[in-house]
Amino acid sequence: MIEILKHPIFARLFAAQVVALAGTGLLTIALGLLAYDLAGANAGIVLGTAYFIKMIAYVGLSPITGALVARLPRKMVLIAADLIRFGVALCLPFVDSVGQIYVLIFALQAASATFTPAFQALIPDVLIREEDYTRALSLSRMAYDLENLLSPMLAGVLLLIMPFNWLFVGTAAGFLASTYLIWRTEIPARAQEPARPFLARVTRGSWIYLATPRLRGLLSFNLGAAAFSAFVLVNTVVLVRETYGREDAGLALAMGAYGMGSMLAAFGLPWLLDRLPDRRVMTFGAACLGALTVLHALWIGIAGPLDWSGFLLIWAVSGALYAAILTPAGRLLRRSAQPEDRASVFTAHFALSHACWLITYPMAGFVAVWTSLWISMALMGSIGLGSVVLARKLWPRTSAEIEHEHPDLPLDHPHIVAHGGRRHSHAIVIDDEHHVWPTHG
Repeated sequence: MIEILKHPIFARLFAAQVVALAGTGLLTIALGLLAYDLAGANAGIVLGTAYFIKMIAYVGLSPITGALVARLPRKMVLIAADLIRFGVALCLPFVDSVGQIYVLIFALQAASATFTPAFQALIPDVLIREEDYTRALSLSRMAYDLENLLSPMLAGVLLLIMPFNWLFVGTAAGFLASTYLIWRTEIPARAQEPARPFLARVTRGSWIYLATPRLRGLLSFNLGAAAFSAFVLVNTVVLVRETYGREDAGLALAMGAYGMGSMLAAFGLPWLLDRLPDRRVMTFGAACLGALTVLHALWIGIAGPLDWSGFLLIWAVSGALYAAILTPAGRLLRRSAQPEDRASVFTAHFALSHACWLITYPMAGFVAVWTSLWISMALMGSIGLGSVVLARKLWPRTSAEIEHEHPDLPLDHPHIVAHGGRRHSHAIVIDDEHHVWPTHG
């Protein structure tokens, strides 16, 4: 898997992703501690609201900003978004009210809503072969896990010598380093996209996404993953401080265990995905994660919390199962869009998948405060189990190629000529020639 880093363009982009996410990891720890400092035991509500605002920016703005920058140079878009995130991060050490948290988080995540899907859609244009792209996805998953592993470890060390507010400076440094690496990288040009009205550009990715069965299934799996990860991000700080009585470094250790599990899974996923269908791997991960979460919640409700080492083990296993759900997503998106539509489909996935977090973040926080942590955990696990049932219904097993007919296209249309007649068989991608998914030929 490390061999893929010999590709010079991908290596630089991967380095940019690593440093930016390392800074974001410091942000996660610092934001949790800032919320606890300002709101005490109600930190879950503050964090739940902050992440709700983040999701509003992601869901509401990403399709619009994606359409606005669709014709701009990719490098310019990525650098501008990173510089905005850098500026916002420099303001965070001076926050002294909950309202200021909400405003700055919205500004930072609005920039991320532009940067992240544009960055994700760029990688398939850099790595053409699917086996290379699969390994890049696993490395990308590992980079995200640095947010939950190496960054909390670094945060734990830094917290011994400085106040937590200074962790936000590390966040700014990560965004600045990402800017520099992208500036030094030769970015491939976009695939030529036909001229379309602005509204069509905004909605095209969602149309393709929701018309594709495997992507509808992917969205359902994302709901289950979002339910658990929302509980982790919103309530781990409360579990660590209130239930286990640990100090700030305890939060870093708990998030580090979660990230370690995900990172270890990422090493094995390319081998697994070369041998098993994506649908089977994602089903296993989602079903096991939902069941483990429900059982953990029931144990807490009946017998009380596990000891500290048992809790860390549960978080590590859960991180591994979470990675099994999310890592194959890029492969499914790549297979489901023509090159010129790829950025739109990645943006649609970014928005629609984060709509799941838009629901689960406040739910995880408010249910925990209004009832108890174990009830919130049980609810999130139940949502995860339900998502498996829904995903398998939305994404039935189908053959790679589907026989279908094009009665609406003329016989001299390039698509008809290329496939030898109106009735033919090939792998389906929703596009201008295939407006709906063929189900009965």
